[in-house]
Order: sequence, then C-alpha cells, then structure tokens
Amino acid sequence: MEMDMRRVFGVLAVVVAVVAPAFSAEKPNFLVILADDLGYQDVGFTGSKEIFTPRLDALAANGMVCNNGYVTHPYCGPSRAGLMSGRYQARFGLEINITYSPYDLHSGFPLTEKTIAERMKPAGYRTGIIGKWHLGAAQPFHPNSRGFDHFYGFLSGGHSYFPENTTTAYPLLLENGNPHYSANEGCYLPLMRNNQAGEFNEYLTTALSREAAGFVTQGDEPFFLYLAYNAPHGPLEAPKKTIDQYAHIKDKRRRTYAVMIDEMDRGIGMVVDALKQSGKLENTLIFFLSDNGGVTSKPGHENENYSNNGPFRKGKGSMHEGGSHVPFLVHWPKGIKKPGTFDGLVSSLDIAATAVALGGGDTSGHALEGVNLEPYLSGKKKGSPHDALFWRIKDGVSWCVRTPTGKYLQENWGSDIVGLYDMANDPYESTNLMGKAPEKRAELAKLWNDWNAGNSANVLLQAGDYQKKRLQMYGELHRELQEKARKTKPVVIQ
Repeated sequence: MEMDMRRVFGVLAVVVAVVAPAFSAEKPNFLVILADDLGYQDVGFTGSKEIFTPRLDALAANGMVCNNGYVTHPYCGPSRAGLMSGRYQARFGLEINITYSPYDLHSGFPLTEKTIAERMKPAGYRTGIIGKWHLGAAQPFHPNSRGFDHFYGFLSGGHSYFPENTTTAYPLLLENGNPHYSANEGCYLPLMRNNQAGEFNEYLTTALSREAAGFVTQGDEPFFLYLAYNAPHGPLEAPKKTIDQYAHIKDKRRRTYAVMIDEMDRGIGMVVDALKQSGKLENTLIFFLSDNGGVTSKPGHENENYSNNGPFRKGKGSMHEGGSHVPFLVHWPKGIKKPGTFDGLVSSLDIAATAVALGGGDTSGHALEGVNLEPYLSGKKKGSPHDALFWRIKDGVSWCVRTPTGKYLQENWGSDIVGLYDMANDPYESTNLMGKAPEKRAELAKLWNDWNAGNSANVLLQAGDYQKKRLQMYGELHRELQEKARKTKPVVIQ
C-alpha cells in the first residue's frame, strides 16, 4: 500500500510543480545529484522492474533522459575529479583513487584546477556539497578550501550508513598479523560539518537528504548544490523496515542494495518537495547521474553490491559500456518545454559547462571541456553535443574512445582485452570487429592519440610507494604499542 501511495505522490508532486509560479530569479539554481556505484538498470526510468524509484521516475518523465550519458572514468575519485573540474582528469593526472590521508599535502584535487564551486561563487552563487567528497582529506583539499561555502558529509571514499557504527578511534585492521587499511579509511569516522565534527542520528542517506532540503530553502541568492550520495556503494546497510518491503527480491544482498536505492529515491523526493514548497523548483536545473557503473560479480568481487547494468557489458572499472555509461537525467521546468529522451553523447563534463554558461560563472583558468547543454535541452539544437568521448587509466594502461558510430578500447586488468565496436548498430558491444575494420580502427586510434597528447602523467602513481611506506610506519607504531601493552600490568579491581 505504501509503495502505491508513493507512486501516486511522485506523479502529483511534479504536476503541482508544473503549475506553480516560476521562481523569480533570473539565474537558475543548480542541483547535481550523484549516486555511487549505481547499476544502469537499477532505477525505474532506465527499466528496473524490481526497485521502486517513483520520485526519480517523476523527474525523468518531466525532464530529459540522456540515453547516452557518460562519466569520464569508470570508478569513484577520478570520475568525481572530471565532474568537479569540467575537464578530463587525465589533463591533470588524477587517474586513481585518492587515499584518505588527512595529513598528506600531495594527495588531492590539484590546486591548479578550479572546482565548479570556485567558478560559480564569483557569479553570486551560494555553494554547497553534501555527502561524499573523495578528492583529498588534507586542509588545502577540503571542500571549504575549494569554493564550497557549506560542507556536510565525509572526506573518504565511503561511510557506514548507521550512526551507531561511527567512532573517533579508527581501529587498526590486521591481516595475517600485518597492518592493513581498506580503500574506505574513514568509513567509521564522524561526519564533518564544514571543519568541525558533524553528527547524524538517522540512516545516513536520510540525514544527507534532510541537510540538502534545508540548504535549498535558505537565502534568496541562487545556489549550486552538489548532493553526492554514497548510496548504493557498500557497505550494504539498510533499514529493516524498508528491507521487509522488498521480499520479492530473494537474494538478501541484492535486496539490501535495492533498499539503499529506494531510500535514496525517498531522500531525493524530500529535496524536490523542499524546492517546490520554497517556489524554487521551476528554475532549478537538476542533474542526476551515477559516478560510474554498478559493480558486477567478478573474481575477487563476488559479493560486492549486486547491481544490474542492464544490456551493457561489464561494470565498474571496465572500459566496456557497463563501466561509464550511467543513468543520466536533467530536470528543469523553466528550460525543458518538451520532456523526453535525448540520444546524443552527453558527458558529466557538461555539467560544469552548462552551469558556468547559464549562471555567468568564472571562465578563467583552464578551458572547460564540456558542452553547454541548454540548446539541446530546449530543442534549439539537434545532434550530438560531442563528436567523441575519451577515457584513460594510469597513463594509458587501459583506454577508450567513443564516437556516435564507433568505439575502440583496451582493458588491462591482468591481461589485455582489445575491442572495436560498431556503436550505431551494436550499442551493447556484442560483436568485436578487431581485424575486420582497419580503417575505422585507424580513425579512432588517431582521435585518441591526438587527445592523449594534451594529457599529463598520472601524478598519483607514487601512491603505491606512499601507501607502502605509510603502512610500514603504522606497522612499527602498532608493534611498539603491542610491546608496551604486554609490559603493562593488568588492572585489578577491588
């Protein structure tokens, strides 16, 4: 019954919003909603029949669904760097995830690059980020140091969803007696509110949504808000009351994953309602997308997050479509007069370009590489915003170029996989044309090589050695503390 009522409410909310008076400000507001590790076909507007997302589906029905929406990298941190800068992250050498290192002044989003927030503030925008940052934990890289007026969230690559799991004393994990740290260090630390500890006392996705709903209703100036959910990224944690509503999904892990998306959809509804009630929905440009494709089962990752990338091959980390082809929608009642779908190549790079163009943002510094989508959203322009999109991992160990008609890729995860595909007639990469279309291969290779000539070396390649030395330091500290503990006399209570 609750699901049926939510479906009706999701539709009614948008109907009311359409007839509400337009927000009077000339400059649009911008709300960028980023999901984390979301499978392509795990929301209703891309075809999910299992997971209930009425609020996202309502935005899609009254907005523009980009059928060929891509991000610039097939996993977390580098993808966020591309989105935040509006430039391919290979231009400034950020091609691997940044370790959570609060005292490392070298690991973070380069200070030579501008964030979208740094471009929008001079234009009078109030800027905020709520949720996952993952672009450096030391003070120079902190969101408040990178153009954001307001930050509520966490700096690391992941976080537990339950407040009772947080601690101020992050435990040293041991693996075969040796110190070990996961990629999600900081997962159990308290949240941050700007530069101070920030508490949360409810399911994390709900807490982030509530904070965002408050942010969008404040002030009269236009805003740019980056709402970066960590859902449905692991750990797989969800409220039991909602899990019970997904009994139709038999696999327990996928059921939990589905509930994490359901809770995110409810949270997005909370933010949309706040926009509507404050009269701002009409002139708020909402982007929704995922940072990369969903995690799919593969050796060593059999129990990850049980996502569904639909018809696309592979998933997170891959140069195939499942890695970077993501759910992507744009909602803007004032600017999108004919809702529908759009088939041109769209990139997360276009978010910065669109915001700067429509909001009068700062264009100084490095040139943005995205395209202002407004002419395509309004119907003034047809065709594809991009003639080609590019990907690179670790200086070209893995790479890809995608045009409206073709795709050429190499993956290296232990062994090389090379593929050439006719994307006009085979968008799901079912037939590898390597050896059968040499002219097309040469054409795509030239495009990628010309693009790559403007890239930088991977400045975080030293992260492996850094991490090794860092673990050695912690290991020595751990051994010292263990020795000291052994010499300490046990407490005797009377």
